[in-house]
Amino acid sequence: MSSLQARIQCREIRSADIDLIASLLHAGFPERRRDHWLLTLNRLAAHSTPAGYPKFGYLLAIDGVPVGVLLIIFSSMVVGGETRVRGNVASWYVEPPFRSHATMLTSRALAHKNVTFVNITPARHTWPILEAQGFTAFGTGQFKAFSALCPGPRGARVTGVTADTAPGDDLSSADITLLLQHASYGCISVICTAAKRRYPFVFLRRTHKWKSTRVPLSFSLPYALLVYCRSLEEFVRFAGPLGRFLAWRGMPMIFIESNGPIRGLLGKFSATGPKYFRGPHPPHIGDIAYTERVMFGL
Repeated sequence: MSSLQARIQCREIRSADIDLIASLLHAGFPERRRDHWLLTLNRLAAHSTPAGYPKFGYLLAIDGVPVGVLLIIFSSMVVGGETRVRGNVASWYVEPPFRSHATMLTSRALAHKNVTFVNITPARHTWPILEAQGFTAFGTGQFKAFSALCPGPRGARVTGVTADTAPGDDLSSADITLLLQHASYGCISVICTAAKRRYPFVFLRRTHKWKSTRVPLSFSLPYALLVYCRSLEEFVRFAGPLGRFLAWRGMPMIFIESNGPIRGLLGKFSATGPKYFRGPHPPHIGDIAYTERVMFGL
């Protein structure tokens, strides 16, 4: 064993590491302020991490000094009455002299065999690495939908979730928890009611920069990113009333992470690059809940 191997350690990130990890991530991603990473880590500290899983992820340390970090958002998702654990691979950085040891981080994380791992913002140079680690692409771009132009069930009503929202056979306590937690992250968490049944949806307000290919003109336009629906079929069914609700609030389009055009919706698909997963339960189109795009503002 070399002297470096004897000095290197891979372990879970602890609360006492937050300041050092924020500085390390700022060094790796200087386009984001150190305050951004402190906010990110404090949000992870407050997150309802499933018992037995790391609250922040893992770090590499040389003589106790962090030189590498892998942030993972572990979350419980209830699907069809079954509790599943998802691990969102959020941010990964190792200082250049120690990158030959970077696999120690992923090996430690992927040892959780019952977890479905997702990576929805992978850098292009990491695509071959992820595929070599057994990850599979589950989305290749975004569908930009003019949902306000779609019809919808007669009498459907869209309202915001509140702390007084009560569970029932149509809306579980897990659904309500997800809606409220995402509202606390700044999302738009709503319930669509039709025929006395309720359906949960989560959106995130974003801004898209449009550029003309014919004239030197560009402008920014707000849109709503679909963060969560129980199934894509439910979203398509209520796309009209949801689209009109959001349009009245200044978001005339809804973007959906997808593999191509979505039947039943008006709009256009654009390839933006693959999103990856590895594990027993592939995520469905229309579900990026508890990911860095929501929790970290990426």
